[in-house]
Amino acid sequence: MTTSIAVASGKGGVGKTSIAVNLALTLSRLGSRVVLFDADFGLANSHILLGVNPKKTAQDILISNTSIKDSLSPGPLGLKFLSGGSGLTELLNLEVKARYELIRTFDSIAESTDILVVDVPAGASDSSITFSAAVDRLVVVLVGEPTSFMDAYTFIKAASLEAGVENFSVIVNMVEDEKQGLQHFSKFQAIVNRFLNVKLSYCGHVPFSHRIRQSVVQRRPIMVAKQDTVESRAFMGVAKSIQSAPKSEPKGVSFFD
Repeated sequence: MTTSIAVASGKGGVGKTSIAVNLALTLSRLGSRVVLFDADFGLANSHILLGVNPKKTAQDILISNTSIKDSLSPGPLGLKFLSGGSGLTELLNLEVKARYELIRTFDSIAESTDILVVDVPAGASDSSITFSAAVDRLVVVLVGEPTSFMDAYTFIKAASLEAGVENFSVIVNMVEDEKQGLQHFSKFQAIVNRFLNVKLSYCGHVPFSHRIRQSVVQRRPIMVAKQDTVESRAFMGVAKSIQSAPKSEPKGVSFFD
């Protein structure tokens, strides 16, 4: 059975796409057949971090009726990748029906896919909520800043009230160590639990790292290298925690339904 994971954030600049890319590669390293879908239509940049120049994008599926199988690009470590397209302004305000139809088309690759990782647009737009509510596990990335807490809270509130999402996995990015990651999570959890009836699961941290920053510049994700580093151990821990986190029960259209 194919599992779907969405990686979301309340705001840009918290490392969401870097985490989505490296999470997908980590799951590939662990032996799963993984597809990464960049759902940030018009502003997609996962392909830049991957060092991949896709020949086809989601636009080909939506406009030209190209199959998902024929639209996937090969990535590192056996990863398959579907780009949302960059600079495609006609996709920025995609209608609800079109988003639902796109989600449904993923059924065609279910037999060849173990895990789908969806990099959704930052914020609580209709598009973000639609894709976030259509997965088995919804991951929220935040950093230890008040603005990140506020925006992540806003996103979780919207996903809960508008789409009925109850379970959220949280990754704390750009921290010194596990202790600081847990401290930030505990503060954020206290805020959320005070006002919302949802469940948050701590799925680990990713360190503030010069190596990760360099990997972005070099278009070579940190998890492509087979070195045993603090960063690779962090992503391995995050990937395993997410896979064991409580599942959501999509209330509407969902991937691989």
